[in-house]
Amino acid sequence: MKDKKRHGRALAWLLLIVSIGVIALCGYHLNEIQQTYREGNESYDALVDRVRPAGQAPTNGVEPIREDANEDINEGIQAPGMSIDFAALQKVNPDAAAWLYCPDTVIDYPIVWASEYDYYLHHLPDGKTNANGTLFIDYNNATDFADGLTIIYGHNMKSGRMFGSLTGYKAQAYFEEHPYLYLYTAGGSNYRIDLVYGCVIGAGKWRERAFMYEENRDAFLAYAAKNTTFTSPAQYTPDDKFVVLSTCSYEFDDARYVVAGVLRPLPAGSVQ
Repeated sequence: MKDKKRHGRALAWLLLIVSIGVIALCGYHLNEIQQTYREGNESYDALVDRVRPAGQAPTNGVEPIREDANEDINEGIQAPGMSIDFAALQKVNPDAAAWLYCPDTVIDYPIVWASEYDYYLHHLPDGKTNANGTLFIDYNNATDFADGLTIIYGHNMKSGRMFGSLTGYKAQAYFEEHPYLYLYTAGGSNYRIDLVYGCVIGAGKWRERAFMYEENRDAFLAYAAKNTTFTSPAQYTPDDKFVVLSTCSYEFDDARYVVAGVLRPLPAGSVQ
């Protein structure tokens, strides 16, 4: 009887020690993950200070969402005052092609062109390994956004950084608060992105239908229109150019959430 009690106490102590060890290990890994997030966020904050003179914050004098039914659809487009030193940015990374900004969100990041998919999923613009990765253009696309369809990929971080805020467009109210993004390019062509659709799609279906290729743009837009999570008043023509922002989603295994917008050239003088 005494042996059974001793055995029971020993087993209880062993389970307690194992539990403490598991908790400590989980705490270590959680701290490691948080440290990775911090390092990535600090790196991007430092990059903004380097390429935006005197840490200049964009001014948000942006027009409200409207019906784009006027004869000249680009007439009177406003933009946040923004100054990006692309020479300084390309010293950090020669692959830097553009800067993406969405007012009142975390999206305020450089965009690079990648020769393959994997590298910038795990590296910052300065080349350091980090889970935040970098926003990057599909290697099938031109770096100057001259294609009829340009794909930009980014992580859906649990911290909300990178493209973590994109899934907000699953709600109509969020779209109405953030109907536009702004794209500033190294070549000097700058745009307002008028969002038109957002939809969930499986990565397998995306690849099977080859929606990343310009030749399948109309098929993609038809799919996105049928499955969109928000309704936009933005209009477009067959001659317009589109940008698609793609990130992970979690409705099912290997789900993606993609947001499509039409490029509206910003008038000269709207960018500092």
